[in-house]
Amino acid sequence: MLTDPLFWLVAIPAVLMTGISKSGFAGGAGGITVPLLALVISPIAAAAIMLPLLIYMDYLSVRSWWGQHNSRQLWILLPAAIIGIVVGYLLFDQLNEQYVRAILGTISLGFGVYGLTLGQTSTATPNTLIGQICGAIAGFTSFVAHAGGPPLNAYLIPLKLAKSEFLGTAVVFFAVINAVKLIPYSLLGQINTSNLMLSAMLAPIAWFGVKLGLRLQANINEKLFKQIILWLMIIVGLKLLLE
Repeated sequence: MLTDPLFWLVAIPAVLMTGISKSGFAGGAGGITVPLLALVISPIAAAAIMLPLLIYMDYLSVRSWWGQHNSRQLWILLPAAIIGIVVGYLLFDQLNEQYVRAILGTISLGFGVYGLTLGQTSTATPNTLIGQICGAIAGFTSFVAHAGGPPLNAYLIPLKLAKSEFLGTAVVFFAVINAVKLIPYSLLGQINTSNLMLSAMLAPIAWFGVKLGLRLQANINEKLFKQIILWLMIIVGLKLLLE
């Protein structure tokens, strides 16, 4: 991969897009990264290369959004997400990635369309059970393909949180579950010298993407911000369903 121009042609914009999405748009487009990289390398290798980069992006993003998260929602989401990660690890040998992508794509596309139409004026009250279900799905899909954004957004967006609170909660959520994923990824042998070298070479692109995402969201009002995330969910959903 080091000498494959096609890998770098795909990897650089994919990592840049993920950095922008993670820091500025709650990971709304993050689910598209592994499918993009899977066009030129195996999905397993793509997920392994991305995990250290995601943790680095989390570190940068948490520094910017720390203290603005909703602790109550994190306590609902995170335990369930860790269970989802454990389930993904236990089922790793039996996972059919196409089915997972199809389910995730349906959730992402369906909620994106609903949010832009019927969901524009509706407001949801926090529901612990729904939060736990979305958290578990986000943990599972994040383990499989770093695609936990759609299930998380499906729960958080109807709560009508302020932009800073929404972003702060999403950033801390992903920081925790990506750190937890290091354990099963290491046990499965996906964290190795070769993958870490590629991650390190892409780190400057990740840094630039995070900084660009912070700059972009600061110049967007809350209504437009939510609409962008919903459109990103539709795009990611279509991409996953068409894979």
